[in-house]
Amino acid sequence: MITKLNQANKDVARQIYNVFQRSYAIEAKLIGTQHFPPLSRRVLDIAESTTQFFGYFENEVLAGVIEVSLQHEQLDIDSLTVDPDHFKKGIATQLINFVLVNFEHTEATVETAVANAPAITLYQKQGFTEYKRWTPSHGIEKIAFLMKNSATEPM
Repeated sequence: MITKLNQANKDVARQIYNVFQRSYAIEAKLIGTQHFPPLSRRVLDIAESTTQFFGYFENEVLAGVIEVSLQHEQLDIDSLTVDPDHFKKGIATQLINFVLVNFEHTEATVETAVANAPAITLYQKQGFTEYKRWTPSHGIEKIAFLMKNSATEPM
């Protein structure tokens, strides 16, 4: 079940944080870095965030989280994490589909590390196409994906 999360609630923010920490630790190993910026995000940072969070619950346990922002009909997927205990269950796909269906948008974006092959495969399967690569100051090469929403384009 997917539901909107109230990250301003400290208990909810801590649950989000725990999923982030467990998932991003795996991603850091996968991409071969010990200094992974998402791992430095604190509970307070999550609680004070102005983005929207949605959680996938399995047996009342938060198994996955998607964080999004919407501005001028552009939907940005700011983070997408699944607790390692729930990998390979299709949770990430369900979370992506949920936001794509429930937010009116003309395009959607998402980014990840170039070395994160599982995430790249997931985004491409969902219909996202690469539009940019760059290396930020932290040194982890990134890739960004874009999906145009054909339902909102004129015929």
